[in-house]
Amino acid sequence: MKRIRCPKCDESILFDETQYEPGRVLVFECPECHKQFKIRIPQPKPAATTEDEDDTEQTPVLGKLVVLENAFHFKQEIPLYPGENVVGRLVKGSNANAAIKTVDPSMDTTHCIITAKLLPNGTPRFTLRDAPSNTGTFLQNEILGDRDRVIISDGDIITIGATTMILRTNDDED
Repeated sequence: MKRIRCPKCDESILFDETQYEPGRVLVFECPECHKQFKIRIPQPKPAATTEDEDDTEQTPVLGKLVVLENAFHFKQEIPLYPGENVVGRLVKGSNANAAIKTVDPSMDTTHCIITAKLLPNGTPRFTLRDAPSNTGTFLQNEILGDRDRVIISDGDIITIGATTMILRTNDDED
């Protein structure tokens, strides 16, 4: 049996998901508030091969963004991988691969991009640019232009919308 909740009144509804084929859309009516809503029976996930698992384990985390607690969300840590890390608000279908769980309306779904690169000497280098966004990207309280590319380092403060983040390049510091 599967338990779902009404999106309007949060009433719990039980149903047997094994009676329906994967991918099917079901329509429910809440017995409490009579709100009608749809859900889709999820497709089974394909079994991961050992090669795929090995690839994900070998991708190094070069740094992280520490998202500070504010009115919209609690502290989060977003890992930064080699290549482009698109930072933005987490929504279904977003292009952000470094997404922040928030309801901050001033943060775009694709707000800024942090490019992480490992230099030949083994140290990571991070470059920040605006996506461009509607409310701008700030580094140390200075707004970035649409074409600006700036190198950022450990401890730099980045603000997007009403959200403040600190770049951390190693795990020693908290």
